[in-house]
Amino acid sequence: MPVIYGAYRSRATRNFWLAAEIGLELELRQVWQAYRLDKPDAPDAPLNTRSREFLALSPMGAIPVLVDGDLVLTESLGINLYLARRYGGDFGPRDEAENALMTQWTLFAATSMEEPGLTIQNAYTYGRADSEGGRAEIAEMVERLGRPLRVLEGHLSREDHLVGGRFTVADVNLAEILRYGTAHEPLLADYPAVDEWLRACQARPAFRQMWEKRSSEPMWL
Repeated sequence: MPVIYGAYRSRATRNFWLAAEIGLELELRQVWQAYRLDKPDAPDAPLNTRSREFLALSPMGAIPVLVDGDLVLTESLGINLYLARRYGGDFGPRDEAENALMTQWTLFAATSMEEPGLTIQNAYTYGRADSEGGRAEIAEMVERLGRPLRVLEGHLSREDHLVGGRFTVADVNLAEILRYGTAHEPLLADYPAVDEWLRACQARPAFRQMWEKRSSEPMWL
């Protein structure tokens, strides 16, 4: 059984969602982000991203990490692409062209959407959204997301999914990245096809299963 080191309140949501979609059981070994602990370096601290044991697996000190036999993967999007190819059936690529397209959409999301989306989410999470500086920060990030959202709107106006006319790992990867920016509720007002697609993705039972577990995990210890 593949083992995932991480937490639900992390980028591992992508991995847990995909695993639920494909019916793959992952053994979770809980690793807390150090910032969620009061004393992460204490001798009795739970396994966290500054623990020596974990740093031996992930020198960057970042979760999640997947261990599948002798293979160790330390990037959540790479983990998903691997799981889809190895275990995912039609959630993964049927041929090399689909493999390339799934990789393309994943990298598109990671390079064009994740940073501004996380900035928006953090502004809301940490109470900056109602300040003058926070509103300016959010407006700048919404503008940055405009170009990739227009590209995505064009595609989803023609297609129900990103690749192959079916729900795949590409939809999981992009939907979980786009979710960050939707902390700002008006974000998708001008992108109805994207909004409809994201709502459909998040209505799936596998997403709801993952989200319930994420929501029940404490924010701080």
